[in-house]
Amino acid sequence: MIPYVREIDIEYGRCDQVSPLIRRVTANNPGPFTFLGTGTYIVGRGEVAVIDPGPDDPAHLDAILQAVSGEKITHILITHHHSDHSPLAGPLKARTGATIYGCAVAGHEEADTGEVRMEAGHDHDFRPDISLCDGGVVLGRGWTMDAIPTPGHTSNHICYGLREENACFSGDHIMGWSTTVITPPDGDMTAYLASLDDIRSRKFDVLWPTHGPPIRDVDAFIAAYIEHRQERVDQILGALKAGPARINELVPRLYADVDSRLHPAAARSMLAAMIHLVRRGQLKTDGAPGPDSTYRLAG
Repeated sequence: MIPYVREIDIEYGRCDQVSPLIRRVTANNPGPFTFLGTGTYIVGRGEVAVIDPGPDDPAHLDAILQAVSGEKITHILITHHHSDHSPLAGPLKARTGATIYGCAVAGHEEADTGEVRMEAGHDHDFRPDISLCDGGVVLGRGWTMDAIPTPGHTSNHICYGLREENACFSGDHIMGWSTTVITPPDGDMTAYLASLDDIRSRKFDVLWPTHGPPIRDVDAFIAAYIEHRQERVDQILGALKAGPARINELVPRLYADVDSRLHPAAARSMLAAMIHLVRRGQLKTDGAPGPDSTYRLAG
C-alpha cells in the first residue's frame, strides 16, 4: 500500500519558507489532477530560480513576483509541458528576463477522450531557451541543480536535484497525494518504471512534488509506487489466464469497485500497461498494441 502524504498547510498566494534554500507559492488551481494547486518553488536568495511557475494566471504571477521583491529571478526551470506547470514561464520571463530551461515535447499527442480527462491539459507551445532533454547541470548563486530526464508521465519530464540539500523537485513523476497518470502515446510505462529506478538510486533525502507536501521517506515511498504498478500488471496477467480479451472487456472486471464513470481513465492507464507487457514479451497481440487490440498471454 502506498503511504500517501496529503497534509499540507497552504494559503493561495502566500510565500512559505519550506527549507533553508526553498520557498513555495501555491497557485489557486485545485482540481482532480492538481490536488490543492500548483506549488511553484523558489530556490536561493538574491538571484533565484523558479521551478514550475504554473498556469497562466495573473494573480499567481503577481504572487511570485511579490515573493521575490528586491531579488532577481535568473532561471525558470520546467518539469514538463502540462498546462498546470509551464504556461506562466513566458509571462514570467517577460517580466524578469530570466532564462527558461526544460525540454520541449517531441511528436504529437492524442487528445484526451472519454468521459474523464486524464490530465489538466497540455501546453504545446512550450519551448525552453535552453534544452535539458539530455540532462545537465544548472548553476545559480548559492545553488546547483542537476537536470534528470525522467520520461514516463510525459516524454519530456525532467526532475531537478538540488545538490545543496540533497533534495529533488519531482514534478508529477512522484507525488505524495496520488499515483502518476501514464497516458500513451506520450506517456510510457516502460520509461516510467526505469525513471523511478533512476530517482530511487540517487538516494535523495526529500522529494518536493509540484502538487502536495514533500515526501521524506523517499526509498520506502518509491518502493511502494513500484509495487503498486506491479500489482496492476499481475491483475492483468491473472485475468488473461481465462483467455484473450480486449481492454474494454477487462476494465469492468478489474475495476469493478470503481465508479464506472472513471472506467475510460482506467482504460487509458491499462493501455500503458499492455504496451509495456507486450514489449517485455509477456503478452501478445496482432499488430501494434492499441486500445481495441485483443491481448493474450505469450506462450
